[in-house]
Amino acid sequence: MEKPTRTGLVLKGLALVIVVGLVAYPLLGVIGTSFASQSDIIRSNGLVLWPDHPNLDAYRTAFTGGRVTRALFVSIGVTTLGTACSLLATIGMAYGLSRRGIVGGRFILMTALFTMLFNAGVIPNFLLVKELGLYNTFAALVLPTMVSAFNLVVMRAFFMNLPEELYDAAKVDGAGDFRTLIQVVLPLSKAVVAVVGLFYAVAYWNAYFNALLYLGDNDKWPLPMVLRTFILQGQALDSGAVGEAVAPQQAVQMAVLVIAVVPILLVYPFLQRYFTKGVLTGAVKG
Repeated sequence: MEKPTRTGLVLKGLALVIVVGLVAYPLLGVIGTSFASQSDIIRSNGLVLWPDHPNLDAYRTAFTGGRVTRALFVSIGVTTLGTACSLLATIGMAYGLSRRGIVGGRFILMTALFTMLFNAGVIPNFLLVKELGLYNTFAALVLPTMVSAFNLVVMRAFFMNLPEELYDAAKVDGAGDFRTLIQVVLPLSKAVVAVVGLFYAVAYWNAYFNALLYLGDNDKWPLPMVLRTFILQGQALDSGAVGEAVAPQQAVQMAVLVIAVVPILLVYPFLQRYFTKGVLTGAVKG
């Protein structure tokens, strides 16, 4: 393998610095603006990288009315429960479809893959959710998107790449399918489970469209819906959210955005090391 030249390394480093700068600049702008005063925002034309008068007024304003706090707990609950349900369903389907001789396995797999290309559409999905009695319930945020065909394929391929001797040894020891999955397969699949779990968690955390369609009660809105109405549409959080705080509106908007981004930023570094092993082993070798 040819050793990279010094010029090549410099160019790669320069490209990396440019990419990091393009990503970091708006992020730092959002964080800096959330701590800025009105004078800082006016002087910087709305984007403050380093406020001269940092304060927490915007965060106090965001949490005063209770709407952001309520939406934050809703998002945490939906993300936690949804990720757990999605992982259980995906692991079960992937393990079943990875074993040879499963009756109807190919049909089920083709049906799942079909959903990657076509879907029923917004109106049929809405009518189905309403007829099932799920409208205006948190279950409507989880059940319609509980299994992702892409995640199913990745996890199935990972299970298929495990040595067949492991399954044979477990069968000789008298282990059934459930015990084999719990005691043999899952301990060897931590990487793909962590990656798929992160994919599901990010999807549930950022999802707003299902909440827009299926939740008629504003008190049940998750955080992305509050972001949509407050930042994109410019609506106030609620009548009690402003209170006596003097934080400028733009700083409050950026504070809500930071509140929505921070949880994923805290989780991502702990699972990043699993990405290469989990995704590439499942997708490339499969």
